Amino acid sequence: MAKHMHIYNQQKSYYKSGQTRPLQHRLAALNYLKDSIKRHEPEVIMALHQDLNKSEFESYMTEIGILYSEIDYTIKHLKKWMIPKKVKTALTHVGTKGKIYPDPYGVTLIIAPWNYPFQLAMAPLIGAIAGGNTAIVKPSELTPHTAEVIEKIITDAFIPEFIAVKQGGVDVSQQLLDTPFDYIFFTGSVNVGKIVMEKASKHLTPHTLELGGKSPGIVHEDASLKLAAKRIAWGKFINAGQTCVAPDYVYVHQDVKDDFLTYLTDAIEELYSHQPLENPDYTHIVSDKHFDRLTHFLDDGTLFYGGDTNKETRTIAPTVLTDITWDMPVMAEEIFGPILPVLTYESLDFIIDDITKQPKPLALYLFTETAYTREKVIAEIPFGGGCINDTIYHLATPHLPFGGVGQSGTGNYHGKFSFDTFTHHKSILKQTTMFDVPLRYPNQKAGLKWVKILMK
Repeated sequence: MAKHMHIYNQQKSYYKSGQTRPLQHRLAALNYLKDSIKRHEPEVIMALHQDLNKSEFESYMTEIGILYSEIDYTIKHLKKWMIPKKVKTALTHVGTKGKIYPDPYGVTLIIAPWNYPFQLAMAPLIGAIAGGNTAIVKPSELTPHTAEVIEKIITDAFIPEFIAVKQGGVDVSQQLLDTPFDYIFFTGSVNVGKIVMEKASKHLTPHTLELGGKSPGIVHEDASLKLAAKRIAWGKFINAGQTCVAPDYVYVHQDVKDDFLTYLTDAIEELYSHQPLENPDYTHIVSDKHFDRLTHFLDDGTLFYGGDTNKETRTIAPTVLTDITWDMPVMAEEIFGPILPVLTYESLDFIIDDITKQPKPLALYLFTETAYTREKVIAEIPFGGGCINDTIYHLATPHLPFGGVGQSGTGNYHGKFSFDTFTHHKSILKQTTMFDVPLRYPNQKAGLKWVKILMK
């Protein structure tokens, strides 16, 4: 605890010194971060393989390459983002000028999850640095090899007064959350997110919560079925389903259910082979606890495809369940594994009603060729973000904010939205001294009359 507070106090002093604020400091820090990641890239790939059995392809695509793109985009646009934004002058404020200043929060805390343990630690850090803050990063203890490489990368790039790593389990997280940080960025489960919010409330600390939930897929009768099946299989089973925005379950129109399921099994075998448990590049489940939780879901409904497991390697084959109802355990919580329940529907209104009865999901994926269907679903179902005729891809662009709503999270990031998340937008009104408008003062005759005219 003493060491943790020492780093925190060092960062407080470093931030107060003003060194994190200049553009050149932020740009240099982002370049240092990218260079350090590049130097240690083979170690990152090895660590992800040791912790989750991720392949080099999947590690680069989902954990490393996306960070290079994010850093480059931030460096290119940061100078513009930092410029105070001029706003219009209201009629009642003649003689004034208004600006919005993006102001750093100060000392920030980033708590990362285990499912994308490298990317989801570094992506918020890019925003914290761009915003002019210091940061303490808490990697997940469930992916210890990746956590060690994260600490090595950050230690090689930065002094601890600026950016530091704090390793440990739940007890360390509790200690950090009891500290009065200026901003908290948390990625993880809904249950832990509630604890983070409760802890933040004691210091009234602003925060972002990137959580999850049961994100639905909808395959309408007019969908391009073969492509829908392939993109759903990719989005669901990448990282063995351990993705917060993976399609948790899929509603398929009853008229195309059989064809869709045929295409889906073809897509799974194309992506992961006929024997995925023997595929050396197939991701493992992170822990025995999560493996045991997932295997209990295999008893629900009808096993249509897959279902094979290997407890020794903690692997579960891509699995499709049919004849699923909402009262089954697999539908009671976010699955977070390679098990896909498939439900059917006749009416779009029916599934809109079903989905909106549940907590607001982090993502939604609709497959349709009809504008009416698209606009109806977007308008009537609340969710964090999503795709039309694809899965997951919406989080990989810096031009769209990524985040949840309600139980799936609060706040967003990526691109400029990361910069905005880690800065307070400070409003400043500059008033003229060349003249004074007397109408606002209470001793003016007919003052109320003119105030009513101007403010009606």
